Amino acid sequence: MSADGEDMSAQARRLLDRARRMAPPKPKRRRRPAPEEQSWSGAAPDGRDPTPVGAAVGDLVAERKWDATLRAAGIEARWDTIVGAEVAGHCRPERLENGELTCVAESTAWATQIRLLSRQLIERLAADLGPGVVTRLRVLGPTAPNWRHGPLRVTGRGPRDTYG
Repeated sequence: MSADGEDMSAQARRLLDRARRMAPPKPKRRRRPAPEEQSWSGAAPDGRDPTPVGAAVGDLVAERKWDATLRAAGIEARWDTIVGAEVAGHCRPERLENGELTCVAESTAWATQIRLLSRQLIERLAADLGPGVVTRLRVLGPTAPNWRHGPLRVTGRGPRDTYG
């Protein structure tokens, strides 16, 4: 080979080396992770898959122990289906505290009748809402308007004092 040929081959090598240095590096081949190290979901369901809203709310209710509270909240809405239309037409639930359901009847006769039916009504409530939600039924008759509000009382003649 001649000197020109060597110069040309040396020059070509230098150009090739420079081109290799300027080229982006080749991507490295990654090792395929073992199935137990796999961080993505496959075709089978697992704990990271999206959850239906109903199931998520059900899990939240169970976690916070709101079961009895939610069942008790449905008493007023389903009162006529639980106790029957006739009883519901003459009596309404007022409040539920510590398993005691307080109801108000429209007359003293209906209050007496509902007191007599209290065992059957508690059984119906237990069948619909679950056992232990309502353990006792307290029935009140009709009352006159009450001017008292709140736990504190002031002695005196009552509301007549405010009208002069």
